[in-house]
Amino acid sequence: MGKDKITIYTDGACSNNQSADNIGGYGAILSYKNHIKEIFGGSVNTTNNIMELTAMIEALKLV
Repeated sequence: MGKDKITIYTDGACSNNQSADNIGGYGAILSYKNHIKEIFGGSVNTTNNIMELTAMIEALKLV
């Protein structure tokens, strides 16, 4: 296997977790050789776990 690799950093969070008026967000940074791509998004009525998983899923869609 070659040394070329894609590095992905992700994070997700939610304010007012488990309440009716919560809002969450996620972000990811993908790095490959000299290329960097940043993605982010958010949702209402969500949880921190959903945002964490969404960050990973959205990043993997780009690979």
